[in-house]
Amino acid sequence: MRALLLVSSLLAAPAWAQSAQGNVAVTIYNDNLALVQDTRQMAIPSGRSRQEFPNVSGQISPETVTLNAPDVAIVEQNFDFDLLSPSSLMEKAVGETITLVRTNPATGAEERERARVLAVNGGVVLQIGERIEVLRDDGLPVRVIFDKVPENLRARPTLSVTLESPRAGTRPVTLSYLTPGMGWKADYVTLFDEAAGTIDVQGWVTLTNSTGTTFADADTLLIAGQVQQEQNYGGRRGYRPPPPPPPPGNRPGTETAERESLGDFYLYPLPERTTIANQQTKQVSFLDVTGAAARRAYVYRNGWLQTRDQAESADTVLQFSSSRNAGLGDALPAGTVRVYMKDARGNAQFVGENSIGHTPMGSDIAIRTGEAFDVKVQPVVERRERVNDERWRTTMRYTLTNARPQPVTVDLIQDGLWGDTRIVEESQESDRRSADEALWRVAVPANGEATVTATFDTRF
Repeated sequence: MRALLLVSSLLAAPAWAQSAQGNVAVTIYNDNLALVQDTRQMAIPSGRSRQEFPNVSGQISPETVTLNAPDVAIVEQNFDFDLLSPSSLMEKAVGETITLVRTNPATGAEERERARVLAVNGGVVLQIGERIEVLRDDGLPVRVIFDKVPENLRARPTLSVTLESPRAGTRPVTLSYLTPGMGWKADYVTLFDEAAGTIDVQGWVTLTNSTGTTFADADTLLIAGQVQQEQNYGGRRGYRPPPPPPPPGNRPGTETAERESLGDFYLYPLPERTTIANQQTKQVSFLDVTGAAARRAYVYRNGWLQTRDQAESADTVLQFSSSRNAGLGDALPAGTVRVYMKDARGNAQFVGENSIGHTPMGSDIAIRTGEAFDVKVQPVVERRERVNDERWRTTMRYTLTNARPQPVTVDLIQDGLWGDTRIVEESQESDRRSADEALWRVAVPANGEATVTATFDTRF
């Protein structure tokens, strides 16, 4: 339908409409949730009046709205989110009479007809006098003139509140509400210098706003942590599969970060007011560290006492710390860590990424960044025999190869052990990290190989 939609007369805005946001403060949580506090100077008459608040979030949760103002009581509130558009205007005109203005292609003269809108279902069906027509997209210029805008259509999401006040006067009114559609996460860009054993880390806050509303010049505060929500508020909830087991080297820290906290959450205020535009992603720096200690490690995990037909690559793992001394020196909000290294020409190249959870200061951090090209492991079942009706004995051989010109150490993990599994013999002492897994730290020479053998007494 190629028609120009015009309105001959607009409904007058309510006498007490407040057209602009005021002093806006936005607190943004990790899980698609924000608290908006908007303080506007409003002229409130005595008695009962209806006040309109346009420019609120298009996803506002009305049940969370609070309004604070001196000498004011709230009688009723409504949220109008049906927005004015050509299609919504036509849909609301069903059963109403409109004016069609067509241009005669032969004479160029305009011809006007009154028409009653019968239906808007994949097209517009009109009754013009005694005939029924469909408004077609035939390339001919057509204008549709509406007599008015329906009362429940708004140019922007609008909250209307009926107030009772014993006196007239201008006063500050603070509107607070929760809304989904806004969230944030951390992104970390790291440059790893293996020869120096250091990393440089730039931390970015990445904000997203899909609320349908722009929040101008907002005082913005970020909350790092997982807040409990009894209601969904439109957030992305539901089943989340458990993450894969982390590589060795992760240990939670015990140092207190030197930043403001709220209960069990850390606060990351933006240093300056900022405009959070609708349908925008915004990045703000919050961490800049150079020369923190870091190292590369290799990890291989065998899921069960089984033979692999071919050698498999060990995982490449980057290890560093968030401690005050020789580390990043801060609590790290959850996000994605992207790792770069310089090639022989001095150009930074991307070598992998992974995510971290909310990490206290002082933590040891190990993230998997990819698979090693030159470091391989092949587990083989050498012998399996029944000891009695309830027990089996399995001998494993693990062959580790290294094609690099430098020696490496591989964290070899045998996973999938039952709680009553015993290692009765091994060529190298292991560390029983838990009832389900054992760890060997295996030194593999440059351009060479190493072998570990172990015999397990198991129930199956």
